[in-house]
Amino acid sequence: MASERRFVAENIRRVLLKEYLMKEVSRAGFGGLDVQRTPLGTRVILTTERPGLVIGRKGQTIKNLTTAIEEQFGFENPQIEVQEVKDPNLNAQIMAEKLAFSLERGWHFRRAGHSSVRRIMDSGAKGCYIIIAGKLTGQRHRTEKFKDGNIKFCGEPKANFMDQGYAVAKLKMGVIGVTVQIMEPNAKLPADTTVLGRTEAAAVLPQIFEEDYVAPSKTEEVVAEPVEADAANTGVE
Repeated sequence: MASERRFVAENIRRVLLKEYLMKEVSRAGFGGLDVQRTPLGTRVILTTERPGLVIGRKGQTIKNLTTAIEEQFGFENPQIEVQEVKDPNLNAQIMAEKLAFSLERGWHFRRAGHSSVRRIMDSGAKGCYIIIAGKLTGQRHRTEKFKDGNIKFCGEPKANFMDQGYAVAKLKMGVIGVTVQIMEPNAKLPADTTVLGRTEAAAVLPQIFEEDYVAPSKTEEVVAEPVEADAANTGVE
C-alpha cells in the first residue's frame, strides 16, 4: 500500500501545482503543464499563449514561480521551461478559458459556443466538442452541447488525438463549467487507412516487386488407397 499511496500523493501534488499555475499565469493564457523528473531535479514545461508575461522583466516573474514551486509544493530543484503555443485556437485549455471569459462578459451561451466551434474548425481541427453546464437561463441547471467534425468518446483515438480543457465562468447566477475537446488536425483515424493496389504499391515500394510475383500453387490433395491386410503380417490364420 505504501507505493500506491505515494503515487496518489504525487498526482495530488501535480494537480495542485497545475491549479496554482493556472491562476498565476492566467493573463498569459495557460495552455498546459508537463512535469518531468530528471537526475538534475524537476523539469516543469509550461505552455502559454504569451511567454513574455510568464518570464517577466529580467526574468523576475519566472524566478518567483520557481521559488514558490520549490517551497510550497516541495519539488526538488525545479526548472521552468516556457513554450509558446503554435496555434491558440487548437489548444483546448486556452479555448475553454476564452469561452468562459466570453460568458463572464455577457455573451449569450449559444452565440459563444457556436463562435468557438467555428474558430476551432476554421483553424484546421478535425473535430470539436464543447459542453457548457450550469444555470444558463434560469434557476435550473442545464447542459448545452456544441459539436462539429469527427469526435471520439473512448478508446485509443480519444487518448491520442483528443485534447481536453476545462474552465469555469463565474456569473451572478452561479458558476458555469466549460469543457472543450479538440481533435488534432494530424489525427489519423482507423477509417483513414487506404489499401493500395499492385501498381500503386510498386510505385511506393519498388524493392518489394523487383522479382516477378509468383502466386503460390494449391497443395494437391493425396488420397491414400486402402491396403489389404496380410494374414501373415496380422497373425490371423
